[in-house]
Amino acid sequence: MLESEKEARMSQPAAREALKQRGFRLTRQRQILLDLLDRTGAHLDAETLYRLAHEKDPKLNRVTVYRTLKMLKESGLVDELDLMHHAGDQHYYETRRKQEHAHIVCLRCGKVEEYFGEPLQKLRREVEKTFGFQILIARTEVGGYCAHCQVLRAQEVAEAGQAEAAASARRNRG
Repeated sequence: MLESEKEARMSQPAAREALKQRGFRLTRQRQILLDLLDRTGAHLDAETLYRLAHEKDPKLNRVTVYRTLKMLKESGLVDELDLMHHAGDQHYYETRRKQEHAHIVCLRCGKVEEYFGEPLQKLRREVEKTFGFQILIARTEVGGYCAHCQVLRAQEVAEAGQAEAAASARRNRG
């Protein structure tokens, strides 16, 4: 595990303190959800999170997961993402990280990469300077095609072009 990944993980004391400030306890169920969001390294939707949490604690029910996600989001421990609405209106969750990052989403296969870098910090500084705006939170999503899907798209375009040329040739002969 990279040092930056360790730093990004939601520590149990930090989560406990954030919840305590809002009048909540860090229950076993809440800790299970935070751990799953931290340790899977994936952006999980509520249903997937429910299935994974239910495997760890069969007493955990779907309603508890949805209510807990809402409370964790309102407490500032979890971010809710739409990831370019690749899967329709589906929302995904991740623990709030110390370092801002961008989500790079393939609009074809749904692959999500995270980008951490100076350009994001530079953009933040420019927005603050240009608009006199104090940024509290920034979410950046970039949609496009991953390298694999670019190859597939090029093949599809070439095949479609060949099919159109063949159909045009048949029409011209007829």
